[in-house]
Amino acid sequence: MVLEVALIDVIPGREDEFAAAYGKAREILADVEGCRSIRMTRGVESPSRFVLLVEWDSLDAHLDNFRATERFTTWRGLIGPYFDGAPRVEHFEDL
Repeated sequence: MVLEVALIDVIPGREDEFAAAYGKAREILADVEGCRSIRMTRGVESPSRFVLLVEWDSLDAHLDNFRATERFTTWRGLIGPYFDGAPRVEHFEDL
């Protein structure tokens, strides 16, 4: 299992729009083969900062089954307009 962690800064004042767009985009991601779970959190001290946590079967499941497909383009088209800079994305494995 691989955990994808994405730190997303949203344009201040557009957080609610981002959350609504994510509600639509989430289903695109949830149906991807190899996606185990999805969780989006919002900063308490920094309400324009969000953290996306996605569990994948493998790194290849993320890259091949999602990032390299039209689903990613659609996903990014829904939530991307609200980004305040590029998200920072990293992958982690359990010890």
